[in-house]
Amino acid sequence: MEAGKASSTNTRSTEFITKSLLAGGVAGMFSKTTVAPLDRVKILLQAHNRHYKQHGVFSGLVKIVKFENLWALYKGNGAQMVRIFPYAATQFTSYEVYKPIIGNLMGQHHFSKFVSGSAAGITAVLLTYPLDTIRARLAFQITGEHKYSGITHTAITMFKEEGGSRALYRGFTPTVLGMIPYAGLSFYCFEGLKYCCMKHIPQWTCEPCPINSGGLVLKLSAKLLCGGFAGAIAQSFAYPFDVTRRRMQLAQMTPDKHRWRGLGMFGTLTQIYKQEGIAYGLYRGMSINYLRAIPMVAVSFTTYELMKQMLKLDTGIKIE
Repeated sequence: MEAGKASSTNTRSTEFITKSLLAGGVAGMFSKTTVAPLDRVKILLQAHNRHYKQHGVFSGLVKIVKFENLWALYKGNGAQMVRIFPYAATQFTSYEVYKPIIGNLMGQHHFSKFVSGSAAGITAVLLTYPLDTIRARLAFQITGEHKYSGITHTAITMFKEEGGSRALYRGFTPTVLGMIPYAGLSFYCFEGLKYCCMKHIPQWTCEPCPINSGGLVLKLSAKLLCGGFAGAIAQSFAYPFDVTRRRMQLAQMTPDKHRWRGLGMFGTLTQIYKQEGIAYGLYRGMSINYLRAIPMVAVSFTTYELMKQMLKLDTGIKIE
């Protein structure tokens, strides 16, 4: 009897994790493809590409199309898709696993959602970071000045020429430090806003869903708004670490970037501040980051919630 009960529990757990991985991976692919052109411009602006350093967001998008072609807006997106499916799948599923465990340890305090989100983000980064470095290298290239021909060639070249596996993890420390507030605040804010909508204004933001805790689910518009606000708040705190990470990842790309080699995270962060200041250095490209982060996080959480509904997983929360 006990063996049969344990087997049934294990089956349900495996099914839940499998469905969560699928829902998270699909959510990541949808969200990143939505903002891929803005992602490419952000990388070019952050790293001061010589062809684009005088441009803003919209003029940069126009120049990419004119100077290269329309598909160049999606350069590096293939590597991004290879990275983002396991990244998002791991992040969302880790959050679902960590949330009850950390919640119990912290007495179900609301802050446990921040800790769970941060832990989930760090777990996902640990598993997929080399692919992010490769994607950044591919996106930074300009037509006619290609150094790398694809994902595999980039990985092999970096490994051979830049010190082995360390090259693929360049910028890892600022990524982890940035992930703590970014992932933590994303999940914390989304869950908090979702709770407020379901508790205080369900007549405007929710619709019936019998399989969910509380019998309610957020409407599509409410999902997008909650996700968008969560993304904006999270990016405001984490952005300087993102700029630092990109400078470190791209330090070997062109001669004018070599001055960033060997500085380490704090050295890179300090030099950006000293040479370029806050607005034009640590927060350079922040306008485009808001333009991409708000729809990206909105689409990510919305797609994840919709996938969970389709897969008959509980997307509700306990209203007290």
